[in-house]
Amino acid sequence: MSSAAYPHHRVLTDVLPGERVRDVVLSVGFAVAIAVSAQLFFYLPGNPVPVTGQTFAVLVGAIVLGRTRAAAGALLYLAVGAAGVPWFTAAGPHTLGYIVGFVVAAAVVGAMVRRLGSRTPLQVIGAMAVGNLLIWAFGAAGLALVLGLSATEAVATGVVPFLFGDAVKLLAAAAAVPAAWKLVDRVERR
Repeated sequence: MSSAAYPHHRVLTDVLPGERVRDVVLSVGFAVAIAVSAQLFFYLPGNPVPVTGQTFAVLVGAIVLGRTRAAAGALLYLAVGAAGVPWFTAAGPHTLGYIVGFVVAAAVVGAMVRRLGSRTPLQVIGAMAVGNLLIWAFGAAGLALVLGLSATEAVATGVVPFLFGDAVKLLAAAAAVPAAWKLVDRVERR
């Protein structure tokens, strides 16, 4: 189906001027935001995967930036970290699946909000739920490969302990993004 068959919804950062410069600055800023959110982490007892703010940063960033800017920023985060800049968490190679999942989720979630919008809590919840599923799938697959875990063990280690926290992040975004749109609408009406 062609993209013309779907409505084109704006994302929040579309209201900023200077298209090319805006896209580069926003993508680089997004990579830095993911990196900053990676530095604030803690471990659950007995779990090798840290709890971070990265899923929130990645998914809200994708909703706010759209597919192209968000995917570029997430890919930049991955590339710069792989090149040796110490901005990944201290977790190690077993979390690489999650980071790859950030790139995929950023692209998919950003595309979803372009097609379906992000002005209502339900739209944000739907987009973030899909994004979380993608991140969990890539993260669990990475754990299974690197640590030699079965699929069940990988899900038990890399998904289940994070369900509650990711649900809280989802609800926070479902409140924040529509509120931001209301503010933008008020400013644009002036």
